[in-house]
Amino acid sequence: MINLILCGGSGTRLWPLSRTLLPKQFVRLFNNRSLFQETVLRNQHSCSSAFIILNTEHFFLAIDQLSQISSQSARFLHEPIGRNTAPAIGLACFALDEDDIVLVTSSDHLIKNIQAYNEAVVTAKQLAEEGFLVTFGIKPDYPETGFGYIEASGNDVRSFKEKPSEELAKSYIEQGHYYWNSGMFCFKAGVFLSELKSCSPEIYTACYNAIHASDTDQNDNGDITIPLTFMQAIPDNSIDYAVMEKSHKVKVVPCDLGWSDLGSFDALFNSVKESSRDNALLATDNTDPEPICINSHNNLLVTHGRQIAVIDVDDLLIVDTFDALLISKKGSSQQVKQVVEHIRKHAPELAKVHHKAHRPWGTYEVLLDSPFYKIKRIVVKPGSKLSLQKHHHRNEHWIVVSGTATVTLENETILVRPNESTYIKMGYVHRLENQGKINLIIIEVQVGEYVGEDDIIRLEDIYGRLK
Repeated sequence: MINLILCGGSGTRLWPLSRTLLPKQFVRLFNNRSLFQETVLRNQHSCSSAFIILNTEHFFLAIDQLSQISSQSARFLHEPIGRNTAPAIGLACFALDEDDIVLVTSSDHLIKNIQAYNEAVVTAKQLAEEGFLVTFGIKPDYPETGFGYIEASGNDVRSFKEKPSEELAKSYIEQGHYYWNSGMFCFKAGVFLSELKSCSPEIYTACYNAIHASDTDQNDNGDITIPLTFMQAIPDNSIDYAVMEKSHKVKVVPCDLGWSDLGSFDALFNSVKESSRDNALLATDNTDPEPICINSHNNLLVTHGRQIAVIDVDDLLIVDTFDALLISKKGSSQQVKQVVEHIRKHAPELAKVHHKAHRPWGTYEVLLDSPFYKIKRIVVKPGSKLSLQKHHHRNEHWIVVSGTATVTLENETILVRPNESTYIKMGYVHRLENQGKINLIIIEVQVGEYVGEDDIIRLEDIYGRLK
């Protein structure tokens, strides 16, 4: 069985933890691991390999996180833009043998009851071998209005229900044979494609054309990159609307997994809250000081380095990051999306990237950002190098803190060692490289009329980022 991991979510409702270039599936939320890493590890029990579908700009982030865990082999399908779950799954299934059984999971779900999960996967696999499209129905804990529901009788699906009103959701709970639609599936690749062709022929045809026009990397894994024009031609639709609600081959596995899609900070509160504590506490770094809570109850406190103290407050969501602070009433966190829409218009970098940004070659952290100068801490991994580039609006000073920098400046190559520095004049072609065996750490000071991240003209790049 192959674990097909859908890794394209943006996690908008978890801003400021989740950003465009570091969406929630890659944020380290639990045990210093990301939900993506937990998904890979959880499914190695039942799957022989992973097939990861993601946006191209997240590929190196996924590779980096896979290298930090004991993961099995993984193959990638690169999407230049998202077209929802039905096309993503269809594209992947075209790249597999028709008898391959796939376990489709999201990369950003939390599952606490692993034993129950493994048992549900065994049942789903048995039904998939019989030629069914299998979905997983989660026993609801409360009348959630943000999920679709599945009406079931044993493993038979009676109907799919849209997101209900609170009153209708309560009636579903009382009746007892309604389940949350989890977005996890199991089936043979060929069976899914047959049903996709029957139920949504326009998506099937567009996916067929896209996969046959795609580039396949000449490596052992056979990673696939879908061309942008072919991706744009695929209709946007979910697997539920495109196939599951129309097919007559659908089965459901009802289960109680301690499952959450972590779709909001209210959901995160429910997942983090311990019965022994008055508040739910989550530190994004193990060294963060524990919040001081005086006569305060039922709050979610997410910390990042700073000491947080609360007095006489209840039912709040407080999320602190290096460059943004979110405070909301519990129950209102779905409106975070509106905050992000505002930020995208007025401060787009805050929606796109954390102060610590991940790149194929390593990371950089913005230590100070002013209109005419910016200070960064740059870490380059051993054997890695930045693109050959130049800037139109800024000069740069590089001070080496650790490791040895190999610096290309115009037609000259020099070595810069700890406590040494070099100067990159505006318009000069340059490159930073780490040929050593330890991380290269430098402090970069940018000075100029404009110090935005888009003032980069790439001339050569080993990671294919030329535009």
